[in-house]
Amino acid sequence: MTNQEIAKVLREIGEHLEMKNVPFKPRAYEKAAETIGSLSEEVGALYERGGIKALKEIPGVGVAIAEKIEELLKTGKLKYYEALKRSMPVNLGELTTIAGLGPKKIKALYEKLGVKNIKDLETKAKAGKIAPLEGFGKKSEENILKGVSFFKSLGGRFLLGEILPEVRLIEDRLKSLKEVDGVTIAGSIRRRKETIGDADLLVISKKPAGVMDVFVRMPDVERVLAHGPTKSAVQMKSGLQIDLRVVPKESYGAALAYFTGSKDHNVAMREIAIKKGLKLNEYGLFSAKGGSASGGKGTKMVAGKTEEEIYKALGLHYVEPELREMRGELEASIKNNLPNLIGYNDLKGDLQVQTNWTDGSASIEEMAKAAIEIGLEYIVITDHTKRLAMTHGLDEKRIKEQWKEIDKVNVKFKNQSVKFRILKGTECDILKNGSLDLPDNILKQLDVVGVSVHSFFDLPRKEQTERVIKAIKNPNVDILFHPTGRLIEKRKAIDLDMEKIIGVAKETGTILEIDGAPDRLDLNDEYIKRCVERGVKMSIDSDAHAPDHFKFLEYGIAQARRGWAQKKDIINAWPLLKMLSFLK
Repeated sequence: MTNQEIAKVLREIGEHLEMKNVPFKPRAYEKAAETIGSLSEEVGALYERGGIKALKEIPGVGVAIAEKIEELLKTGKLKYYEALKRSMPVNLGELTTIAGLGPKKIKALYEKLGVKNIKDLETKAKAGKIAPLEGFGKKSEENILKGVSFFKSLGGRFLLGEILPEVRLIEDRLKSLKEVDGVTIAGSIRRRKETIGDADLLVISKKPAGVMDVFVRMPDVERVLAHGPTKSAVQMKSGLQIDLRVVPKESYGAALAYFTGSKDHNVAMREIAIKKGLKLNEYGLFSAKGGSASGGKGTKMVAGKTEEEIYKALGLHYVEPELREMRGELEASIKNNLPNLIGYNDLKGDLQVQTNWTDGSASIEEMAKAAIEIGLEYIVITDHTKRLAMTHGLDEKRIKEQWKEIDKVNVKFKNQSVKFRILKGTECDILKNGSLDLPDNILKQLDVVGVSVHSFFDLPRKEQTERVIKAIKNPNVDILFHPTGRLIEKRKAIDLDMEKIIGVAKETGTILEIDGAPDRLDLNDEYIKRCVERGVKMSIDSDAHAPDHFKFLEYGIAQARRGWAQKKDIINAWPLLKMLSFLK
């Protein structure tokens, strides 16, 4: 069992004991759960190395709790815990997420109304049966229903692009405090995972109490989950949980590495440390003889202030956060063979931009000016084609009219000595049989031709793959936009043989796109890595439909970095003429 699983069992034992009015013991189990939940080393590994004696050395773990942990580790179950659950068969994990519902009230709801879970709770509250109970009332019933609604909203994960701006605002708020010497976003956000479960922030401060007070009282906090001297947790109105930890300056690098993850990367790092006779945890890298989990008496800190010095002390080259997923990054680090990842400021242009000619919100000139403001040198206008009638897609006549408008704006920029180029392009629909929505005599006149699937998402794998292959074999087609057609947490990717698609892209010189729109991020990181390995060029595009959508390029770059892409792999990381040389 993992530390978190063990902590959950201990926490729920404490809650069951509180329901039974047992004195003192509930807090003991709660403290043990908190300690184990935050340990850097797996309890299972501790037990394997030192048996029950090692368990008793964990702060807050006495003989009785150590014996229960041993039973969990050996059998995956705990008879004592199972007996408690049988005596009060309620889903504590669900019910305790509702604000205002502690063990005592949960017990009352079970004994009076038979409430065992969220579903039961909602049913009874909607029926007005909770308000009459002693200790509840109408307001309490209303709050319970709000809490149930809130619980339901937390079912999915959050898109990186939706949540990163919110977390950055909090980061800036904390940075502005005079008590704060440094703030870093850690966790899966720092690794730029496409979806996020929760957020972690690390702070350096000599006066953490004031920082914690500001954090838990932020106006967008829905619920305070924990409020301690060095660690607090809140649930935001968005539903996101954010954990804030204050760590000492000398351990900041170690804490940042630990709380960045991934878990598997951290485990492998600790194993490397052990082989070198060292001990690595969130407090630092220590000589391994004796001492506690944080180093302790008889140990010497080898590194910890920065991540870089930890990697160096372990004989490794620094691994960028986006790569820390155990996909060969440590082997590459040992051999000094890590990629020089594309940088967040490396893009020169954006090859998929929509305007108000179809479903965009701004004119060609307005989109160009927005691109200029963020430092781009060129964009490609790629409005949809006629099959997408809902977007007022362009037919042969209207796309020619658009060309005239593009020429007009380009001339205007030239007369104003603005060094920027708008290219003529299209996001041409791939029809069911693999033919295209515009004729070849139009496509060959465009600077950049992108194609994409917007219909018939459920075709069988063979038919879908053949459809896309036929399209990208067209000599006029330069880029396959958002290749798998997925919408994260909304629509599955179309069933494609991506190995074949990547192979045909290599043969034909077709570029595969990394679409930076937060709900697409398509290609995914695994396919990007496959393209890198096979030498297939890619583009990173915003799929912008409004001027402020150019910010999506950051998420596309992050996705590229997670896929090990370098500047040489991305065609629009180069000036205009070189970018054009990569096209068919």
